Amino acid sequence: MSQIVHLCSKNCSLIIKLARVPEILHWGNKIEQIDEDILLSTERPISQARLDVDVPLSLCPELGSGHFNAPGIEGHRNGYDWAPVFTTTEHYSSEGCAVFTLRDDVAHLELKIEIELDYDSDVVKKRISVTNLEHTKYYLTKLSATLPLPHHANELMTFHGRWSREFQTHRQAFSHGGFMQENRRGRTSHENFPGLFAGSNNFDQQNGQVWGFHLGWSGNHQLRADVKSDGRRFVQAGELLLAGEVRLDYMQSYSTPWLYACASNTGLNGISDRFHRYVRANIIKFPENKPRPVHLNTWEGIYFEHDPEYIMKMASEAAEMGVERFIIDDGWFVGRSGERSALGDWYLDEKKYPNGLEPVIEHVNQQGMEFGLWVEPEMISKDSILFREHPEWVLELKGYHQPSGRWQYVLNLQNQDCFDYLFERLSELLTRYNIAYLKWDMNRELVQPGHVGRPAVNGQTKALYALLDKLLATHPKVEIESCSSGGGRIDFEILKRTHRFWASDCNDALERQTIQRGMSYFFPPEVMGAHIGPDESHTTRRCHHINMRGMTALSGHMGVELDPVKVASEEKQAFAHYIALHKEYRQLLHSGRSFRLNASDHRQHINGVQSDDEMLITVCQLAMPDYALPAPLRISCVEPGASYQVKLVEMPETSFQLMKQRPSWLDKTLTLSGDNLREIGLTLPILDPESALMVHLKRI
Repeated sequence: MSQIVHLCSKNCSLIIKLARVPEILHWGNKIEQIDEDILLSTERPISQARLDVDVPLSLCPELGSGHFNAPGIEGHRNGYDWAPVFTTTEHYSSEGCAVFTLRDDVAHLELKIEIELDYDSDVVKKRISVTNLEHTKYYLTKLSATLPLPHHANELMTFHGRWSREFQTHRQAFSHGGFMQENRRGRTSHENFPGLFAGSNNFDQQNGQVWGFHLGWSGNHQLRADVKSDGRRFVQAGELLLAGEVRLDYMQSYSTPWLYACASNTGLNGISDRFHRYVRANIIKFPENKPRPVHLNTWEGIYFEHDPEYIMKMASEAAEMGVERFIIDDGWFVGRSGERSALGDWYLDEKKYPNGLEPVIEHVNQQGMEFGLWVEPEMISKDSILFREHPEWVLELKGYHQPSGRWQYVLNLQNQDCFDYLFERLSELLTRYNIAYLKWDMNRELVQPGHVGRPAVNGQTKALYALLDKLLATHPKVEIESCSSGGGRIDFEILKRTHRFWASDCNDALERQTIQRGMSYFFPPEVMGAHIGPDESHTTRRCHHINMRGMTALSGHMGVELDPVKVASEEKQAFAHYIALHKEYRQLLHSGRSFRLNASDHRQHINGVQSDDEMLITVCQLAMPDYALPAPLRISCVEPGASYQVKLVEMPETSFQLMKQRPSWLDKTLTLSGDNLREIGLTLPILDPESALMVHLKRI
């Protein structure tokens, strides 16, 4: 059918109608055969008191053709050519991708729309490029990717947060008007993660039709979901461009970031499964195929107090606990005795390390651990050698006094001399020392981010990507963590160049339960940095038993934050226990299919991961249970006709305050059928608030 483009994946169809502009007719469940009358059956009526022609919700909606909600493109040429209307001039399609070229010969603009449907994961990715075909400048103010939703997508789930409380979720009705989120912080941000879900009423972890969206971009963004007055719905996402940021000369082009999306019939579990499969196959690029090493990061153990002899004692104790990668955090470079000085001076502080860094690294390696180092290359302190020599390298607007953030400022990576200096410093460190890992931090927002007087968040973001790309091309075996005061820079595009996220600076296990659940919708556990912290959280001052801390950290890319020299041997043994438990199940945790089960008690999280023949399920009681007896653990993802060996892996050792007799199965290994596990379930013990247990199921 020449007027239809049909993209297919394993479980999904994307059907695009070819007319003046391309329009999606269907995106969702796979359709094996398209009927010849599909165009007639989808022809819309034209309402009274409106335009006399039908206005399609196209792949790039146009104000000029009568789309009054949110145009996909906005801009002008000295006040002219501000309402373009495009016509398709050519298109290409294969089974999994389509490319459309559209042109407006009055405004002298050309659009290229790329849309791909990944066969194995069912994930759609889309971007749009615009080219200026006129010799006068075109000032682009907006270019966003648009995808439609069906009428029965009546509920939104969006994300909000702040430092130390990222990935919080919010539900709202989606029937009139809409939702808009804008981020101007210059990084992905703690506050406004660029992702959302839309779905049928009351969709949950296991049930309902859901559509998920994520913009892969580490700078400013605009994300919106709209319901038109005629009932049609759409989601739109793109870079938020500052005034005058993109000016296109003759034949210059601008491309949007990639918008990633997927549809699911099995609730949020289906969405996360699709995103995880796509990320594992297409985004993550680990240098080696090896288990994710358990970390010890020195920050919460010693902060800025660096003594090489003491650090080597820490390394010895860490190795005994089972740590596999030892990272020296902030404070190792010249003049860095606190947070107000020395950023930019990436030379070893020889007063702290009179014998150099080599003895420390050699000792770490002798203990069987990799060595890692903290850096914050994009930042500069005014109290630094670098600032005194190159104040012009600061990303700022001349003539203004810019506020500092965490007592620091941002370097202009678009300045070639600055870029070259940072590459040289980082490359020299990686060449001189046996560094397997960089914890790359970025601890503030961008304020007045100017390059030669013009707004430059786009340029700064692309320069960061270029710096990482060049560094990894030169040192392909190094791994890099994206840390930005915790979870301030987490997205698919930065993940193409990094290998781990520090999900949050908050190590409070109770807060982490919600943070990590929100992050898990988009990112698989092997890239989610999750550490066991000390008894008292350094961000909330709340205390948690090692059971809650260990079980919360176990399911991600595990690490620990402590001074192992100072902690009591009992505490150290407890850390070692959870490290060993993580290693025992690490292969499953980091390659299996993650899922979440609906809990009848809203104060309970039930998370799991499964492969073809085994499964781990964690039940975490966040607060006092709603009822005196817990609901049975009914496991929907088992095979009904199969049999399973069921055993308790972990639960708190302390006596329970809420029950005087515990279920006897906790001390046995059971054999249960899939039917029993699905329909009857497993009776749970009464968990104290802020505690967790883990159950292992093996198919037999």
